[in-house]
Amino acid sequence: MPQRKMYSQHLIVNRLAMSAVSREERLAKMEHEDKTPNSGAGDGSLDRLLPSVSTGLSPRKRTTSQCKSEPPLLRTSKRTIYTAGRPPWYNEHGTQSKEAFVIGLCGGSASGKTTVARKIIEALDVPWVVLLSMDSFYKVLSSEQQSRAASNDYNFDHPDAFDFDLLTHTVRKLKQGKSVKIPVYDFTTHGRQKEWKTVYGASVIIFEGIMAFADKALLQLLDMKIFVETDSDIRLVRRLRRDITERGRDIEGVIKQYNKFVKPAFEQYIEPTMRLADIVVPRGGGNMVAIDLIVQHVHSQLEERELSVRAALASAHQAQPLPQTLSVLESTPQVRGMHTIIRNKETSRDEFIFYSKRLMRLLIERALSFLPSQLHIVQTPQGEDYEGRTFHGKRITGVSILRAGETMEPALRAVCKDVRIGKILIQTNQDTGEPEVQLHYLRLPKDISEDHVILMDCTVSTGAAAMMAVRVLLDHDVQEDKILLVSLLMAEMGVHSVAYAFPQVKIITTAVDKKVNDLFHIIPGIGNFGDRYFGTDAPPDWSDDDMDEPSY
Repeated sequence: MPQRKMYSQHLIVNRLAMSAVSREERLAKMEHEDKTPNSGAGDGSLDRLLPSVSTGLSPRKRTTSQCKSEPPLLRTSKRTIYTAGRPPWYNEHGTQSKEAFVIGLCGGSASGKTTVARKIIEALDVPWVVLLSMDSFYKVLSSEQQSRAASNDYNFDHPDAFDFDLLTHTVRKLKQGKSVKIPVYDFTTHGRQKEWKTVYGASVIIFEGIMAFADKALLQLLDMKIFVETDSDIRLVRRLRRDITERGRDIEGVIKQYNKFVKPAFEQYIEPTMRLADIVVPRGGGNMVAIDLIVQHVHSQLEERELSVRAALASAHQAQPLPQTLSVLESTPQVRGMHTIIRNKETSRDEFIFYSKRLMRLLIERALSFLPSQLHIVQTPQGEDYEGRTFHGKRITGVSILRAGETMEPALRAVCKDVRIGKILIQTNQDTGEPEVQLHYLRLPKDISEDHVILMDCTVSTGAAAMMAVRVLLDHDVQEDKILLVSLLMAEMGVHSVAYAFPQVKIITTAVDKKVNDLFHIIPGIGNFGDRYFGTDAPPDWSDDDMDEPSY
């Protein structure tokens, strides 16, 4: 780049930067929201806000729309807030008891919408949140549009640039508590990546984008509409820094695009939608007063919507007979003798593992008897026909609920040749005892929707983890009547809960205990199965009483 041209660009952007930070309050806000290393230049210099300009700009390492929703959790001083996953409790139909609360965040480009969203998430202090960015829903460009985009001549700030049909469909499904596939937009190639990201329903969904209020169907899905208002000079400086450092673009192209598309689009399409907002937030993420008011309102709405689903499930079946979908292994002297050994707190780890494996084998064999079969005639070595049975289905897949459920996999593999195995991690909140599904690890085989699935967990207390795991399988299009839940030990509450929510799921266990204590442990129970099996130490707050591990 010629020296005079570079000097001219520096002069233009320096003037913009000086205008943007002319007031001390704005400068303080911007420094708080957008922390970058100080190069040693003066407070008003461009170098403090932008990288040095060169002809060989290095593209950013992360160039996709999904960067705004990663990592999948936020840690605060109080707790971990999951931005992926799903709340655990469902109604009798196996769906969320109430629709998610959807917050729409609108505002000009680089107005601080994502910063406001993250501060709302942190202040809300609820465990289940989805942060959805409109940047993921740019339309796929044609070859001619790709060429225009490469030369900064394509208008990404026009409503026609977004796939509103897909966006509305996605928000509607998330609001209903269903899983969705989110496209991953690559800003360097101006196209969607091949792999889409799976996102699960949540208690609160925060949707942010420059055209968040531009579609009538989308507006009807929003429970709360927030407009983030930020000075145009500050937005321009932020956009310059973002597009240069994160998207590998040069200053001249960014300014050209801003003057030709961004500024006119804001005035024509975005700013007029401010009148639709329930709340206008001046100065973006630095306005904690506005954020606190938003959080108070959302909390009040969530409290109004909240249903004590667990209490309903626990009380709805008191003194009721066990459901017909339950099958309990016959309590023969052998079965009862094995239970005596594994329930005894004095039993050594080696014996605990040995007799647990024996029970698991019997349990799996019992579960396989409920799979569909059909007549199959074979010829014996004596030349005679034998009328037998063979499995009538496409495949059998085992899915273990980590970590204890994983111990049942060898028993399944021993009797099902070439069985496919999937895993799902269920996490429990140690402070509240509430089960919280954060998909730290989810691995399901491809095309599982056509399979009969054996869902494995060693103990089921309240049924929450089992219900969440079933819901995840249903989200992956597994048919409910093709799911078999197997567990060594269950509490009556857990049996009723699963059967109440998912009446077509077959439940198979070796024993059912009647009680669950205040810590959600089965009584008399079997102890912490995972700790006893793997030889790990129990948490220090556990007593020596016979209490089941908090597997829900």
